[in-house]
Amino acid sequence: MDCVKLVLIFMLYPFLCQPAFSSSLPHLCPKDQAFALLQFKHMFTYNPNASDYCYNPTTHSWNKTTDCCSWNGVYCDEVMGQVIVLDLSCCGLQGKFHTNSSLFQLSSLKRLDLSYNDFSGSLISPKFSELSSLMHLDLSRSSFTGIIPAEISHLSKLQVLRIWTVDLYRLRLGPYNFELLLKNLTQLRYLELDSVNISSTIPLNFSSYLTTLLLPATQLHGVLPKRVFHLSNLEDLTLSSNSITGPIPSNVSGLQNLKLLALSSNYLNGTIPSWIFSLPSLSTLDLSNNSFSGKIQEFKYKTLEFVSVKQNQLQGPIPKSLLNQQELQILILSQNNFSGQIGSTVCNLKTLELLDFGSNHLNGAIPQCLGEMSRLIVLGLKNNSLSGTINTTFNTENQLRIINLYGNKLKGKVPPSLINCRYLEFLDLGNNELNDTFPSWLGGLPHLTILSLRSNKLHGPISDSRTHNLFAKIRVIDLSSNGFSGNLPVSFFENFQAMKINGENRGTQEYVADPYSGNYANTLIVTTKGLDLELPRVLTTYMIIDLSRNRFEGYLPSIIGDLVGLRALNLSHNGLEGVIPASLQHLSVLESLDLSSNKIGGEIPQQLASLTFLAVLNLSHNHLLGCIPKGKQFDTFDNSSYQGNDGLRGLPLSKDCGGDDGVPQATTPVELDDEEAEEGDLISWQAVLMGFGCGLVIGLSIIYIMLSTHYSIWVSRMVVKFEHIIITRMKRY
Repeated sequence: MDCVKLVLIFMLYPFLCQPAFSSSLPHLCPKDQAFALLQFKHMFTYNPNASDYCYNPTTHSWNKTTDCCSWNGVYCDEVMGQVIVLDLSCCGLQGKFHTNSSLFQLSSLKRLDLSYNDFSGSLISPKFSELSSLMHLDLSRSSFTGIIPAEISHLSKLQVLRIWTVDLYRLRLGPYNFELLLKNLTQLRYLELDSVNISSTIPLNFSSYLTTLLLPATQLHGVLPKRVFHLSNLEDLTLSSNSITGPIPSNVSGLQNLKLLALSSNYLNGTIPSWIFSLPSLSTLDLSNNSFSGKIQEFKYKTLEFVSVKQNQLQGPIPKSLLNQQELQILILSQNNFSGQIGSTVCNLKTLELLDFGSNHLNGAIPQCLGEMSRLIVLGLKNNSLSGTINTTFNTENQLRIINLYGNKLKGKVPPSLINCRYLEFLDLGNNELNDTFPSWLGGLPHLTILSLRSNKLHGPISDSRTHNLFAKIRVIDLSSNGFSGNLPVSFFENFQAMKINGENRGTQEYVADPYSGNYANTLIVTTKGLDLELPRVLTTYMIIDLSRNRFEGYLPSIIGDLVGLRALNLSHNGLEGVIPASLQHLSVLESLDLSSNKIGGEIPQQLASLTFLAVLNLSHNHLLGCIPKGKQFDTFDNSSYQGNDGLRGLPLSKDCGGDDGVPQATTPVELDDEEAEEGDLISWQAVLMGFGCGLVIGLSIIYIMLSTHYSIWVSRMVVKFEHIIITRMKRY
C-alpha cells in the first residue's frame, strides 16, 4: 500500500509543483508595450554623432521576435512583466519627439532616461505627467527647447529630475514660478536644471530630502536664503553663474554631509563665514568671481580636493592648513591681494595638479622644490613680486604642461633644467629681468607650443642651427623688447613646422595648452596696434611671431612666406633692411603685419593686396618707395600705416602715383614675375656690356704697348694664329 502511495506521489509531483515553478518564471513583456517601444524606435533615425559626449546603440537589438524584457535598456517588473525602466541615454536618437509619443503608453515606468540624444529642438510634452509612477526622469542634453511644462510638477513620486542643456537658456520655466514647480515634488533627492532660464529668487520650499541641488546659470537673483543651508541632507550645492547678491548667511550648522559648495560668478560679498572652514566632508569649494574680502581662515579638516577663490578681494597670507591638505588636486588663489612668501610647505601637496597663485602680492623666491612635484601640471605664479633667480630644479619625472611666471622680478638665466619638462606646452617668462642669451635648447621640447620671453634683458644673436625640428610645434613665439641682435637665420623660421599648416578650416575650436578649460585661464599678453592685449585663451589656429623692439639686422628671410598659418607678424623697431619679400603674399590668413621702424626699402609688393584677412598694417618709418598697392584690405588703411616713407605715393597719401587718375594700373602676380624676369635680364645684359667695354679698353692698351716694343714679332705671330683658328671654325658652321 505504501508503495502505491509513493508511485502516485511521484506521478503527480510535476502537476503539484507546476504553480510554484510558474510563479517563479518572469512574465513576458505585454504585447502592447513591446509594440509601443518599437513604434517609438521607428520614429527616429540613428546618428552616432547625435551627442558629442557618448554613443551606445541600445535600440539596435530591439525586434518583434524577442521578448522586450530582454532588450537592451529595457527592464521589466519580475512579477507582472510591465516595463518599469527605460534607459535610452546616449543611443544616438535623432529626430522630433512627438507630444503624443507612444512612450507615454508605458504607464508603469519608474525610471526614464533620454539624456544625450538629439531631439532636434522638440518641445517637452506635457504628457510626461501621465507617467505617474516615475521616480527618475532625465531629459538632459537632448536638444529639447522651449518651456518646461507645469505638468511636470504632477509627478509627485519623483526623486530625481534632470533637465539641463549646454545651450544657455534654450529651456525655460513658463509663467508659473519656480516655487510652484517644486510644490508637489516633495520626494526629490536630486534636482538639476543647469542653464534653464528660471528667472526667479531662490524659493524656500525645496524638498527636505535633497542631497543634490544644481542650479547654475539659471538667472537666479536676490539674496541667499538661510533656509537653503538648513537642508541637512545636502551633499552638493551649486548655484554658480547667477545674479545672487549679499553675503553668505552666517551661523549655519548641520551640513555634515556637504561635499561640494559652488557659488562662483555671482555678486556675493562680505567675509567668508567661519562655518565653511569647519565642514567635515567638504571636498570642493568654489567661491571664485565674487567680491569676498578679508582673510581665509584655517581649515579644520583635511578633506579638500578642489579650492578656487580667484578674482575676489581676499588678503593676508596663504593659510597653512591649505598647504597641508592630503588630497588637494586644484588650488586657485589668483587675482586677489594675498601677500607674503610661498613657503616650501607648498610641496607637501603631493597630489596637486594645478597651482595658480597669479596676480597677487606674493614676494620672495620661488621654492626650489616646486620642480619636484611629480603630479603638478600647471604652475601659475604670474604678476607677483617674486624675485631672485629661478633656482627651481625640474626633475625628469615632472608632468608640467604649463609654466607661467610672467610679470615678476626674476633675474639670472633661463633654468637649464626646463629641458626635463618633456610635456611642456606653454612657457611664459616674459616681463622679468632675465639676463641670458637665446635658449635655443628649448626647441628640443617636443610639445612646446607657446614661448614668451618678451621684455627681459636677453641678448646676442639667434644662431643658425643645423639641428632639425627645433620648435617644430611652436605656434606663438614672442621675443619682443629684448636685446637680441644679428641676422634673422633662415633655419629659425624653417623649423616652425606647425606654422606651415593653415588651420582656418577646422570644424571645432580648440585651445592651446588647455587642460583645465573651466578652471584655469591660460592668459597670454600679445602686442597688436602698439597696445598690449591679454588673450584669455589661445586658439590653436592663432599663430604669432613677435620679434619687435630688438636689434636684429640684415634682410627679411623670404622663407617666412612658407608659414601660411601665421595670423600676426611683428618685426618692428629693429634694423632690418632690404625689401619686403613678395613671398608674404602666401600668408593668406595674416591679420596683422608690422614692419615699422626699420630700414626696409624698395616697393611694397603688389601681391600683398591679395591678403584679404589683413586688418592691421604698419609699414611706417622705413625707406619704402613707389606706389601703394590698391584693392581689398589696402583700401582700408590710413596714413599712419605709411608715414615716414618719403618715397611712397598713392592713396591714402597726398602724393599721386601718376597714370590714369593718379592710380597705377593693377598688375597681376604673373605680370609682376615677368617684369622681375625682364628686369633681371636687363641687369644681366648691362653687366655683360660693361664687362665687354672694360675688356676692350684694357685689351687695346696692352696691344698698343706690345706693338711699341720688341714684342711686335710675337704679337704678329699670335694674330696670324688666331686668324687661322677663327677661319677654321667659320668653315665648320
